[in-house]
Formats: sequence, C-alpha cells, structure tokens
Amino acid sequence: MSTPLEPTMVKTIQGYDAEKRFKYLVKEVVTNREIWILIDEHGCVMLNTDDEDCVPVWPNKEFAEAWATGEWETCKAEAISVNKWHSRWTNGLEDDGLAIVIFPNENEDGLVIFPDELDFELKQQAKKSR
Repeated sequence: MSTPLEPTMVKTIQGYDAEKRFKYLVKEVVTNREIWILIDEHGCVMLNTDDEDCVPVWPNKEFAEAWATGEWETCKAEAISVNKWHSRWTNGLEDDGLAIVIFPNENEDGLVIFPDELDFELKQQAKKSR
C-alpha cells in the first residue's frame, strides 16, 4: 500500500516528460507492489492513439484520480497487484491486441508500449530493488 503523495509532489511529477514519468511509474509500481487503472461500469478505461487501443496505467492512486474528470468523472481508480498484473493482465492485454499508455498526463501525453515491454521493465526493476 502506497503512502499518499503531497499535492506539490503530484504537480511536480505530472510535469515530468513521458520518459521520466515512465521511469517513475516503474519504480513506484515495484516499490508499492501495485499499478493503478481507471474503471467504469463497462470495465477498464481505454484510450486510442492513431495506431493502438491502449489501457492507461498510473503509478499512484492520486494520478489516476486526477484523470477522472470530464467524460471520465464517473470512473474509479483501482489498484492491481503486481502479481496479478504479471499473471493475468500482461497476457490478457497481449491476447486482446492492446497496448499500454504509461502514466498519461492532462494533455493525454504518455509513452505507448506493449504489455511485454512493461512486464520486462517491472521485472528488471524488481531485480535491482532486491
């Protein structure tokens, strides 16, 4: 379970570029053992790029909740354990041909990667953290 972030820290981190937010997400997910998504009555929120259908993910509850505005204001932030992510989500997303958008900011800017790439980065970070 993660410690709530201070509002000033949230604002600072949201200002990071996409690559820096990706690195932050990987470290936070490994440290806190959870990754955050947004859900609504239909399931997981999806975003679309020109090339991919994507599931957006965030490193902390605060960032996911900050995204739940406008057309997503009825969405709820939900944590997925790292173990469940590795055992179910990676393969499920790959089977469905979905990509992941890493920690999108308010401009909908985020790194788009494939589930196996995120899985690899999380496992590499976990090895470093031991």
